[in-house]
Amino acid sequence: MNWFCYLLRCADDTLYCGITNDLEKRLAAHNAGTASKYTRVRIPVELAFAEPCANRSIASKRERAIKKMTRATKLALCFRA
Repeated sequence: MNWFCYLLRCADDTLYCGITNDLEKRLAAHNAGTASKYTRVRIPVELAFAEPCANRSIASKRERAIKKMTRATKLALCFRA
């Protein structure tokens, strides 16, 4: 089972970082307002970045690392080639 660490761009132009093992289902849940309190009031959201991870532990560690980054660094992740 593949896990993903992902970044969403919210309607108010903020960024949200999370992990999931079903990216499409999680994105749909965020846009339905049922995935997190943070994104519930900031819909619609769009996927800005997704990174596959081997397991949940690695995805969680990557999420923590991304959350510590500055906004500029997070945006650079979204637009890297």
